[in-house]
Amino acid sequence: MRECDSSLIGPCPIIGTQSYFVRLRLNYPSLLRILVAITGASGLLYAQRLLDNLDSREHELHVVLSNYAQAVIAEELPGGLRLPAGASAHNLKSMNAPFASGSNAPEAMVIIPCSMGTLGRIAHGYSEDVLLRAADVVLKEKKKLILVPRETPLNLVHVKNFELLILAGATILPANPSFYTRPQTVEQVVDTVVARVLDHLGMAHELVARWKERDE
Repeated sequence: MRECDSSLIGPCPIIGTQSYFVRLRLNYPSLLRILVAITGASGLLYAQRLLDNLDSREHELHVVLSNYAQAVIAEELPGGLRLPAGASAHNLKSMNAPFASGSNAPEAMVIIPCSMGTLGRIAHGYSEDVLLRAADVVLKEKKKLILVPRETPLNLVHVKNFELLILAGATILPANPSFYTRPQTVEQVVDTVVARVLDHLGMAHELVARWKERDE
């Protein structure tokens, strides 16, 4: 049950060490069930860095990939997607995953990166696979749904879908990096977005210095 299915993930689904401290805030349960969903939008490094900073010793982690995510992993993560130890990967077409039912909803779901197609299907209630069904479950059970779209420019359909999801209770957190910390690498740029995702999950981290946290 807890072992990852390497056929879902790519050639190297093995674990790395955790580089940063992750701690829970007091207003969350001691153990969170977190579902990370990865779609075929460009920006797979955002997903990888989030997984690198989620500790399966403290949380129950689940991962599901859209059909096209595999192709983008091959282009953008040549070594494959690394999962934390103990994370469970799920087949997209299996409705046997625990989070496919409102009776066992995850506390939080992050779709990172989130394609406009996936975002639109969630906004309009299409639940033909376990990724979309899980998002529907999270919304209807009033849990935390965070979508990280990486798209520009936006058209009116995108904006209206954003509106529908925000009204339904989702958090739209676009992959818009910040630069006030003067990041020196691509990973450091990516981490400015991942840090905000961790903030909205209610998790402390040391990825990025806070604004005005350090003395001038």
